[in-house]
Amino acid sequence: MNAPIKQHLIDPEICIRCYTCEMTCPIEAITHNDDNVVVDAEKCNFCMDCIPVCPTGSIDEWRVVETPYSLDEQFEWDELPEQQELAGGGESGGVEALDEAMAKLLEEAHSGVGGKSVAPASASKPSVNLYNLGKPAVAKVQGNYRLTKEDSGSDVRHIILDFGGQPFPVLEGQSIGIIPPGTDENGKPHLPRLYSVSSPRDGERPNYNNVSLTVKREDQGLCSNYVCDLEKGAEVKVTGPFGGTFLMPDDPSTRLLMVCTGTGSAPFRAFTMRRQRVASGASGDMMLFFGARTPDALPYFGPLNKVPEKVMKKHLVFSRVEGQPKEYVQDRMMAEEDAIAEMLQDPKLHIYVCGLKGMEEGVEKALLNIAESVGLPWDATRETLRAEGRYHVETY
Repeated sequence: MNAPIKQHLIDPEICIRCYTCEMTCPIEAITHNDDNVVVDAEKCNFCMDCIPVCPTGSIDEWRVVETPYSLDEQFEWDELPEQQELAGGGESGGVEALDEAMAKLLEEAHSGVGGKSVAPASASKPSVNLYNLGKPAVAKVQGNYRLTKEDSGSDVRHIILDFGGQPFPVLEGQSIGIIPPGTDENGKPHLPRLYSVSSPRDGERPNYNNVSLTVKREDQGLCSNYVCDLEKGAEVKVTGPFGGTFLMPDDPSTRLLMVCTGTGSAPFRAFTMRRQRVASGASGDMMLFFGARTPDALPYFGPLNKVPEKVMKKHLVFSRVEGQPKEYVQDRMMAEEDAIAEMLQDPKLHIYVCGLKGMEEGVEKALLNIAESVGLPWDATRETLRAEGRYHVETY
């Protein structure tokens, strides 16, 4: 009989196929096929390098097994298998069989701030991975509009993709993959790049089968330059949709606290449009903290200012306005401490953080200070929120 071992797995329902873990793994223990990203049990040495880089926590999954799941088995999964019943002691016996060093590593891996999220209880069931590398959807570019001014130092585009007769159901908060044309230095097709959807589930235009993206051009960005240069009528290969947790609650009485920088605003644009379309006059409110260097570099600056305050309280924060002190989202959050403290005590609150990874530490400290100012231990509060599907972080 084999001794139980701990096997590292990836949750295919939550994984957004960004391939960051595969590119990070120092021993090439992570691989993929057209459908799934998986871990090779014969190679994995539990170094944990892949854990902190995963934006969704999908890679923070483990099973105690007597015989490891093969790559072929994992490639076929639509969801993770349940924990096996083990001979001679069950799951707890298997865990106890692990050596102390392994147990410590696993404990450290599960204790990070960016732990795995859970979907909101009232969120709609998402469709995931309908189109893959082997069989992508083909969308036609319906529009490509620059959102930032020419002299802002930031080229951010609003891209609208029309899927025609192909079904492409997508929820607010999900992502899609864009496959750039050509091959890499090894002659292999390029992997998809992931972009958050910035339109609501019924489309950029209501009841049309189209989806919008918010894409920033990066100097050396293979896919971002490809997407930002797309002309109307061009065809694009698309995978997805991806993501099953960073979703908007369907309950109109929920309250949303949203913090973002740059193109991290994409899902919150979708959230806002969804609530405006179907929950006008809802009892739940929304509060947005949106950071950029200058107003000219902030995507959707004009449309955001037209969203009524009764729908969403907006805090647009700028760090590089000439003649003014630098201000970041966490600074404005502290200035709005009383309002956020009141929200933190409401069981209807959902928190979403999206944007550059560098923002996460500051936002976390602000939430800690605000929570503890009203007697809420932040670590315990955050974990309760996460377990209830009310705390979500996606940074990159």
